[in-house]
Amino acid sequence: MLVWALFIFLIIIFLALDLGVFNKSDHVIKAKEASMWTALWVTVAMAFSGIIYWLFQSGIIDNPSALTPGNAVMKYITGYLIELSLSIDNVFVIAVIFSAFQIPPKYQHRVLFWGILGAIVFRALMIVFGVTLITKFHWVIYVFGIFLLYTAYKMLQSDEHDFNPKNSFVFRQLKKFLPITYVIDGHNFFIRRGGVRAATPLLVALVVIELTDILFALDSIPAILAITADPFIVFSSNIFAILGLRSMYFLISRMLQKFRYINYSLVVILAFVGLKMLFSDFVHPPEWVSLTVIVLALSSGVIASLMIPEKEKES
Repeated sequence: MLVWALFIFLIIIFLALDLGVFNKSDHVIKAKEASMWTALWVTVAMAFSGIIYWLFQSGIIDNPSALTPGNAVMKYITGYLIELSLSIDNVFVIAVIFSAFQIPPKYQHRVLFWGILGAIVFRALMIVFGVTLITKFHWVIYVFGIFLLYTAYKMLQSDEHDFNPKNSFVFRQLKKFLPITYVIDGHNFFIRRGGVRAATPLLVALVVIELTDILFALDSIPAILAITADPFIVFSSNIFAILGLRSMYFLISRMLQKFRYINYSLVVILAFVGLKMLFSDFVHPPEWVSLTVIVLALSSGVIASLMIPEKEKES
């Protein structure tokens, strides 16, 4: 429990420094700043693999799966890359939400900060629930595998994202229970108008992002559980991927149209992980195979997007 407490304390320090020091004043996150933060978060996440190695070598942390230090590191890195790659689709949805509710760029970081803070809590609960299910009921892994294959199929069938936040169930229900104003007053989530305390578009965007992330977690959590059921590896790799999502959003949200084949990369990753779950009792590929598939899928999607010219739309 001490290791968990120290890790959570470390995350709280990171978040406090983020909002209280480095982003105390609202400003537009430009590409240079976003790239620096993205590089920093990736570096921190990769450096943490050294901590993983030390924890499993020293025996400080519980190791029910009897993982070797090297194997634990491979599972951590693989899980981190899976979560990071699946976050790409999340970036697109966040961009659509901000556009639909006309959130000014200077306030987007603040919305994402609180959104990701909530995502950490919800994903922690889902991880504990998922690990418990797989540990106690092994057949659940087949359910997760089929679900991931279905998700990959649906993603392959979808030519474009047709998500409209203003038509979503969440937004319609929110309007029933909470007065909403379309006026933005600084970075405030609530303002008082005509004696009524009303939610601003910032709060609406935050709620929609929060609940949308839960839906994405239904894909990502089973995906990482296919790599390992060790709760600390699953939780730490997931959290570092989420922490890097904010800076990654500002870095790649404007470039998503260029990387038009990335979607196929995600299909390959989800399908591979789904099949790995379904055949987990019969086939046990080494961890480097999973890591190689993920890296090749992502790099192939990026290279194809850059090398293959986009077809001109017929007028």
